Amino acid sequence: MKLHLHSDAGQPLFTGYGADHVLINDRRYEAGLLLTPAGVERAPWADARFETLVPAHFEWIAGHELDILLFGTGTRLRFPHPSLTRALVEARIGLEVMDIGALCRTYNILAGEGRSVGAAVLIEPV
Repeated sequence: MKLHLHSDAGQPLFTGYGADHVLINDRRYEAGLLLTPAGVERAPWADARFETLVPAHFEWIAGHELDILLFGTGTRLRFPHPSLTRALVEARIGLEVMDIGALCRTYNILAGEGRSVGAAVLIEPV
């Protein structure tokens, strides 16, 4: 699905998504990533499945200065166990879990408002 949002051309935003990818400023990504207003980073869980997530993945995110993290779990909503996300609580980063479509739309709105938001995208290998 393509998304349309008029914004600062320099700001990284989601411009589309599918079951196996996201588009950020029209560039296709097919592996897990973290998007923040500072840019795109390949995530330590880039080739992981939901079932193989470990606390270290969320500890890596906690090292970023964010107020809120949107965690996209693919085409269906799945909640990580609290033991995995403990580092986010300790870093005082709010967590919202959603499917990939909701993540893309919500991130663009919050980033457009100038919020300190990150989007952790899980794209599971086929």
